[in-house]
Amino acid sequence: MIYMLKGKVALIDKDTVIIDVHDVGYQVLVSHIDDYTVGEEIVLYTYNVVREDEQYLVGFTSLDEKAVFLSLIKVKGLGPKTAITALSATSPSQVINAIASNNVAFLKKLPGIGGKAAAQIILDLKGELTGGDKGDPGIYEDVYEALKAMGFKGAAIDRVLANINLPNANEEEILREALSKLNDMKKKK
Repeated sequence: MIYMLKGKVALIDKDTVIIDVHDVGYQVLVSHIDDYTVGEEIVLYTYNVVREDEQYLVGFTSLDEKAVFLSLIKVKGLGPKTAITALSATSPSQVINAIASNNVAFLKKLPGIGGKAAAQIILDLKGELTGGDKGDPGIYEDVYEALKAMGFKGAAIDRVLANINLPNANEEEILREALSKLNDMKKKK
């Protein structure tokens, strides 16, 4: 098992970086490709994926990001590539906050994560990543339906709910916050 790599970025290609470690180049799949510069000295914490038909390294700039990744790949239906792609659109702390606040809408907006997977992430990881009790991942779906019944458009509702992370909030508090944000959006138009 390769725990970490320390070396220079030799090449950047799409979603991978090549790390030169004492004249050996390691290709590593990473989440935020724009964070890397050719020639830069870096440390990447790694996870080695070994499958019957492929083998590759996934790299992380922090142990927090690696911990969230390792938790995500435990969720049924989420593989390493889906987990790293999802992390490319957010930060570990935002994922943890979304899980803590049962925010299915936030998780659904991540690449490769659908509604079913988002709910499963919350059910499987709430206690593990947040230390809290498992909550009801349907709470944001109920708020979504209530807002839709009030005449708001689905895209606007999704945008607002994806940016609300209120741990331990009840449905009424989330609805109140969403209405406030939707009204602010209307005023700006």
